[in-house]
Amino acid sequence: MHKGSIDCSKDRRRCLRREGMIDFGTKEKVEEGDRLLEPMPPFWQSVALTYNQMEIPGRAGDRWSLKGMTALVTGGTRGIGHAIVEELAEHGAVVYTCSRNQKQLDECLEKWRSKGLKVAGSVCDMLSRVERDKLMVNVSGYFNGKLNILVNNAGTNVLKKATEFTAEDYSLIMGTNFESSFHLSQLAHPFLKASGSGNIVFISSVAGIIGFPYVSVYAASKGAMNQVTKNLACEWAEDNIRVNSVAPGHINTSLVEEMDLSPDQEELTKSVISRIPIGRAGVPRDVSSVVTFLCFPAASYITGQIIYPDGGLSVNGFP
Repeated sequence: MHKGSIDCSKDRRRCLRREGMIDFGTKEKVEEGDRLLEPMPPFWQSVALTYNQMEIPGRAGDRWSLKGMTALVTGGTRGIGHAIVEELAEHGAVVYTCSRNQKQLDECLEKWRSKGLKVAGSVCDMLSRVERDKLMVNVSGYFNGKLNILVNNAGTNVLKKATEFTAEDYSLIMGTNFESSFHLSQLAHPFLKASGSGNIVFISSVAGIIGFPYVSVYAASKGAMNQVTKNLACEWAEDNIRVNSVAPGHINTSLVEEMDLSPDQEELTKSVISRIPIGRAGVPRDVSSVVTFLCFPAASYITGQIIYPDGGLSVNGFP
């Protein structure tokens, strides 16, 4: 150590003064060379004290791990939901999921358990309020009344011109996509709060911010989801619950492949893919990786955001 240097590990206050920073402890002006360091204003003293007393998630080295956390992922047996369940479990979370199809659920659970992943689940039709209530009773019992992560993934779509949508179509799409996710968030709130570190992720869509033909009701459900994300993030922050949305672009899944598209709709799909700057459609893991990141303790300062894993589609202004 050269002459005149300060060992900051032994004299942190002098080190702060040397760097021209505020001296947190003194109540008087501190003279250091030609500079006068003002005492920290009372408000910032309280902020600093609060910060220093906080238990920062992941400080002990688990910032990039979900070990010990519990998660509920709706619609987890296919497509994006399947990838989310698997990736959360791979990073250490104990996951509970649901599906309308018992056979499909059993097959997935057996596969995950054969990989050593901790996943359980039950049948639930997300369109039914009664079944959503029952689902949360099951989840609460399974996790002893505490839940760290809720991923509202279950959703559906009907492709039609705006003039052709029926009342039944509207109820199906809005009920499955928006109403169910909002209701489930309400039901999960006490358990997320009880965990001390709650995290909600809505699976939205770029259709919630840019216009596409044939998906007017679907787009409305996702737009509503994006807005409620911001509201809940502000309202529930005091309960240590973070809320974000992940809004994918065109993702190749078995559900997309099974859609019965008209020639016009097939042409539209090709057109959308051609506008993706990265030059390809996405895959489920492109989405699940973003969801998993938001659930890490390392992302504990991120809330109220809509993140777009879309290959640049939502920002491409070129035809």
